[in-house]
Amino acid sequence: MPSETHPAISLLIPVYNAEQYLRICLESALDQTFTDYEIICIDDGSTDSSPDIIAEYAREDLRIKVITKENSGYGASMNRGITESRGTYIAILESDDFIEPDMLETMHEAAVKLDAEVVKCDFWLYWSKPDERNERFGWTQDLPTGLIDPRDPAIGFQPFYRKPSIWSELYRRDFLDEHGIRFLETPGASYQDAGFNFKVWACAERVAIIDRALLHYRQDNENSSVNSPGKVYCVCDEYAEMIRFLEEHPELKALLDPVLVKMRYDSYMWNYERLNERLQSEFILRMAEDFNREDEAGITDLSLFEPWKRDDRAFIKTEPLLFHAQRTQQDKPGKFNTLKRYYRLGGLPFVMRAFRDKLHR
Repeated sequence: MPSETHPAISLLIPVYNAEQYLRICLESALDQTFTDYEIICIDDGSTDSSPDIIAEYAREDLRIKVITKENSGYGASMNRGITESRGTYIAILESDDFIEPDMLETMHEAAVKLDAEVVKCDFWLYWSKPDERNERFGWTQDLPTGLIDPRDPAIGFQPFYRKPSIWSELYRRDFLDEHGIRFLETPGASYQDAGFNFKVWACAERVAIIDRALLHYRQDNENSSVNSPGKVYCVCDEYAEMIRFLEEHPELKALLDPVLVKMRYDSYMWNYERLNERLQSEFILRMAEDFNREDEAGITDLSLFEPWKRDDRAFIKTEPLLFHAQRTQQDKPGKFNTLKRYYRLGGLPFVMRAFRDKLHR
């Protein structure tokens, strides 16, 4: 059982309208071989039966602590959970995922044995329908097992470029506090794991890598998709927060500015690909603006980019809408030909003005 004052681990579970998967998540959290931990469920104003499910489990198991708050977003929920946690270490479990029975034990053992600030394991991509299946993601592939420094050029800054997956990690609480690592609190926003993830890798010097998949990351939650106009630019907010963080840590800025440029390209492209065509047309303009601003600031290191990414980035910088048209020309060749005529008439400034006028009519 956990210590009454300071358990070894605080497992944070942010919850918002997760009734369909919450029981599976909580069962996996309670069915651990490790015993010295607390579970903190942070309900972000759920309107379904999630609060009742949490209350039911909390009545049965004293390890569960419940925080109920008005809806204010993922970042605010996570920061509240960190503030009220009592553990030496902090872990995160999303309410639609579930973990292996020995996850907490395995992560804690590595943290203590290696005196790690952060422990990182691999995870499974999980589908429950039409047939149940798991596919290992491979986050830890090609990284040394044991201790690494994420900022080490010898490993190519690879942790920065891999998928933010803060729920397959264990953090030492005093490490987070010492470096002021918290989430950006933007109501209704998405991508708030991105800024937190960057701050962790920017500050950590001792990260323990476990080459096992210990968490099942659900892929068939229809409510988890982010494709609404109000969330198009959330990723930009996260990168503004990362820039702010580096400004406060000048000892890291020179080393990590170019890394952040590469990260931004990958994240922006991922965001772009998720959007519908109209939103893509808007977002590609923001991409061009930010990429050009980075180059003007002299912080871009193209040697960090794969060759095809260098080419695409250069294309987007100078001809964003033509880049977008070429990406969609197979489905709509007429649109691509129209854009080519615009370019012949007046070049990039003309076509950008034309598109902006059309989008804002």
